[in-house]
Amino acid sequence: MSEIELHPDRLFPTEPALRSIARRLYDQVADLPIISPHGHVEPSLLADDEPFGDPANLLVVPDHYVTRLLHAHGVSLDRLGVPPGKPRVEVDPREIWRTFCAHWWAFRGTPSRYWLESELVEVFGVHLRPSAETADALFDQLTERLAEPAFRPRALFERFNIEVLATTDDPASDLNHHQRLANDPAWKGRVVPTFRPDAYLDPNRDDWARSVARLGEASGLDTTTYAGYIAGLEQRRAYFKQHGATATDHGHYDAGSAPLETSEAERIFAAALQGAATPEESTAFRRHMLTEMARMACDDGLVMQLHPGVLRDHHTATFEAYGRDVGCDIPVVTEYTRALRPLLERYGTHPNFRMVLFTVDEDVFSREIAPLAGFYPSVFVGAPWWFIDTPDAIIRFRAAVTDTVGFHKTAGFVDDTRAYCSIPVRHDMARRLDCGYLAKLVAEHRLPEDEAAETARDLAYHLPASTFQVS
Repeated sequence: MSEIELHPDRLFPTEPALRSIARRLYDQVADLPIISPHGHVEPSLLADDEPFGDPANLLVVPDHYVTRLLHAHGVSLDRLGVPPGKPRVEVDPREIWRTFCAHWWAFRGTPSRYWLESELVEVFGVHLRPSAETADALFDQLTERLAEPAFRPRALFERFNIEVLATTDDPASDLNHHQRLANDPAWKGRVVPTFRPDAYLDPNRDDWARSVARLGEASGLDTTTYAGYIAGLEQRRAYFKQHGATATDHGHYDAGSAPLETSEAERIFAAALQGAATPEESTAFRRHMLTEMARMACDDGLVMQLHPGVLRDHHTATFEAYGRDVGCDIPVVTEYTRALRPLLERYGTHPNFRMVLFTVDEDVFSREIAPLAGFYPSVFVGAPWWFIDTPDAIIRFRAAVTDTVGFHKTAGFVDDTRAYCSIPVRHDMARRLDCGYLAKLVAEHRLPEDEAAETARDLAYHLPASTFQVS
């Protein structure tokens, strides 16, 4: 049977002199702790510390990078147990795994294959290459590993050398799992919540009014008025900060940030609660609220992450059948310079404000995001994310932004993952690629090797820690 072979020089430049430099730089960062400031792992995973059930529900079902590509090759989401935790049809995990392994060829050249191979070998010590022929044997080997105490979530957290893990949380959450971890004397790790208010800011969403009602229940305030709604958001931000949050996260369709007069915001808010606001009014309100989030950030110091530019739930029938976040969100062209000018005119030089800009539209890294970060002290360039979290795109990113902002106005790598066991291999991928990029600068005599090593350490550890204020 074919086995996976992980080359020690994977992702390094192929030219021998560059590869030697990259190896030396990588030796400086390979064992640094992981700062994971933006991700989607459920905190209950670590609070409960229950053994993982089976390979399919660990490595396939929750990973929309995997399931969306299988769907693209004609595999129904029903056959994959999607959405995770809410089965529409009970599916045997072994059958899910067999389907995945039989389509292993579909992942050739993708970052998902790179991550999965690294997980199998480095996390689980399993070398069998997935295929229709090896599926059952691989399933059995992994199942045996998952039954061992060393492969429970907390043990892996320690083995992965994670220093800080940020989760993504609803503003109305009581953060019970975070509290359980904080109060558990046996737990030595650090898991912090992140305030994700998208559903509460956009009246165009069909769940907006229900979200506003939940905000009232969670805050204990009357959110049927605009003033109460604003106070409720401020109260919940404070609650999150009390429980360790250092950041907020915003994933709207665009980066629009035009503020409204208070009277106009009050009028649209009241109309939206009655279902009477027009789509244009609702969009204006959402853009106004993005600026309000920046105002609140100046007051409470929470780092503002913005990643617009995705048309959510592109296939209506899939959304209606399976819900959100199952892989049918598609990037769109995104504009930042004009869209963010109103917000940055007000708060861009405020000493307590910090904004990290992400994109899935690569063209804007050099044209807009890097120039914004190259002027505003508050703006940092977020790492390639989602569709461009790939080896080639990460190299293009460094080439696109370094001329304008150098390295130290970038925010470090974010794994943005629900797939827990992929965290260390994603961070290792970024470290290898950054060392390869820095090696080229050293070989071209554009950067001394000692400074390249210092920069590699900054990119891997110090920059994400300082940018997201978790150190």
